[in-house]
Amino acid sequence: MNLFTKAAVAALAFGFASEAVATEWNVSVWGKRRAFTEHIEKIAELVSAKTNGGFTMNISYGGLSKNTENLDGIQIGAFEMAQICAGYHEDKNPAVTVLELPFLGVSTLEEEVAVSKAVYAHPAVQQDFERWNAKLLMSSPMPQYNLVGRGDPRDSLDKMAGMRVRATGGLGDAFSTVGAVPTSVTSAEAYNAMESGVVDTVAFAPHAHLSFRTIDQATWWTENLNPGTVNCPVVMNIDAYNALSADERAALDGSVDEAIAYYIDFYNNQTMTKWAKTLEEKGVTKVNFSDEQLAEFREKAAGPVRDAWIAKMDAAGIPGKELYELVQSSLAAAKK
Repeated sequence: MNLFTKAAVAALAFGFASEAVATEWNVSVWGKRRAFTEHIEKIAELVSAKTNGGFTMNISYGGLSKNTENLDGIQIGAFEMAQICAGYHEDKNPAVTVLELPFLGVSTLEEEVAVSKAVYAHPAVQQDFERWNAKLLMSSPMPQYNLVGRGDPRDSLDKMAGMRVRATGGLGDAFSTVGAVPTSVTSAEAYNAMESGVVDTVAFAPHAHLSFRTIDQATWWTENLNPGTVNCPVVMNIDAYNALSADERAALDGSVDEAIAYYIDFYNNQTMTKWAKTLEEKGVTKVNFSDEQLAEFREKAAGPVRDAWIAKMDAAGIPGKELYELVQSSLAAAKK
């Protein structure tokens, strides 16, 4: 074998070796690229840059799994990373649903990040996800949900009696306390459910009302009801995470805070600006509840739903009261 041939073989072998050590993750999300997924897009960009393209992520919007089955896909290793929403399957991830209880008092995205991070670090929550071979990476912080609806505005608690509302988890429980009928259709199904009359109203954060076009059917929205929000972590397959090299793991873990900061800036400065403009362009009526009405809703929903949740968790061997108190203490620290 001459020198030229030896060099060619060596180069080819090096090329195969380089390909062999490259890491490529598939990431399952849904809908389309929007504020809700910007931190995932950002962390993929950061990780690739930090590893010189050695660790890349292919983000699939609905091509890998249904949004309600992403946790199942993580369990079997169908993909390495996914975004989930706890309220879609409370039975699969009960411990983290503490973050979906109504009227927790969270008022900013930064506070939502702080309480989520504290809860995600709790051993009971981590063990809950380990059942699905899943490791929590970061939150998808969202502002308080509010309703959009058609027809006459539901501008009092009395008018919510019998109202069919798309709301999951603790939010659905909250609306039940004032006589509404919660329906847990997925975000992708919300527009059709509203159009066909399956639901009268839809509870979403602003970005979802925009992305899933429920605002296109709305004649009114509740500007200040703020009953709570849903919690949608980004999770990883444990085996895939453990298989990363030390440098890849450092690139991934070390990019979380920057990705979240980018997400919050995007949401506050782009999504909310677009939301305000859309409301104005469509002439959507803004419904504001009085302090007395909000206090009444809080009194009816917050305590009873919280107590029922704690009792349910305790019965399942999950430290419900401890998790709720962790939310309150971490929120108090964040507000300082």
